[in-house]
Amino acid sequence: MSISVNNLTKIYGTQKAVDGISFKVGKGEIVGFLGPNGAGKSTTMKIITGYLQADEGAAEVCGHTVNDNSNQTKEKVGYLPEANPLYYDMYIREYLDFISNVHAVANKKQKIEEVISQVGLTAEANKKIGQLSKGYKQRVGLAAALIHDPEVLILDEPTSGLDPNQIVEIREVIKKLGKEKTVLFSSHILQEVQAICDRVVIINKGKIVANDTLSNLVGKNHFNTLRLEIKEVVKEDIFEGIQNISQLNANTWLFKTDDADRLKRRLIEITLNKNLNIVSLQSESVGSLEDIFRTLTTNQPIT
Repeated sequence: MSISVNNLTKIYGTQKAVDGISFKVGKGEIVGFLGPNGAGKSTTMKIITGYLQADEGAAEVCGHTVNDNSNQTKEKVGYLPEANPLYYDMYIREYLDFISNVHAVANKKQKIEEVISQVGLTAEANKKIGQLSKGYKQRVGLAAALIHDPEVLILDEPTSGLDPNQIVEIREVIKKLGKEKTVLFSSHILQEVQAICDRVVIINKGKIVANDTLSNLVGKNHFNTLRLEIKEVVKEDIFEGIQNISQLNANTWLFKTDDADRLKRRLIEITLNKNLNIVSLQSESVGSLEDIFRTLTTNQPIT
C-alpha cells in the first residue's frame, strides 16, 4: 500500500482531533478525503507527511513508518498544505530551484521546466510569486510538491479560492497525475470529488464514517421520494400499508420508495377514495454525494 493509516490518534488538550482512524490508499488510486471543518482532515494529512507526530497509532508511506523514517517518507511524498507556504519575493523558477535543492533533485533545470509546463505555469513563469493570482500561486505550490517526482501526493484543498476555469484545469492535472501516482486530497467541492475520485473517505469529529467507492456509496443511499401536498389535514393512518412516511407540515407528506411510479398510483387511488384534493404530487431522486455527506456528518436523515 502507498498509504496505510492504522489506529491513528491525535489529541490537542482534551480534544481528540483524530480518534483511532484506519484506512489505506493503494498505488494509482485517487482518494477524496472529506469532512466538515474541524473534522480532522488536515491533522491526518500532516501526520502522514511527517509534519506532526501521532499520539497513538501509526502512518506508513510506501512501506516506511512515518515517525521512524521521516526523511525516507518525505522523499516519497509531495505535499500541498491548505495554507500554501510560498516566498512572495522569489521568482517562480527561483523558488522551484530552491525547493529542488532541498530535495537534491538531479537535472533540476530540466525538471523545473517540466513541472512548470505540467501545472500550466508557462505563461507566468517569469513573474515573482507575489505578482500571481491565487490560482497561479496554487499552481506554484503544486509544482513544488511535484518537483522531486514523489510516488504519493497529499493535497489539502488544492482548488481552494480558484475560479471555475482554474478548478477545471487543476482537476485535469490531478487526474493525469493519478494515472501514475497515489493521490489523497481533501476538498469541500463535492462535484470535484465526483469528477476525480475512485474512492472517498469521510471523516467526522475525528472518526471515519465512510470508506467506499463512489458508486457503492451512492448505490447504497440512493432512493426516490414522492412529495404529496393535499388541501385537507389528515392523519398518517389513511396511508394504510405504505411505509417510510414523514410529515413535513400539516398538509405535506414525504414518502421514500424504490418504485416511484407504483407508489404514485397508490397515492392517487387513496386520495380519490378519501375525497381528498391533491395540490401537488412530485417525485425526485435523492442520494447524491452531497446528500450522503450531509447525513453522515450531521446525523440527519436524507430527505
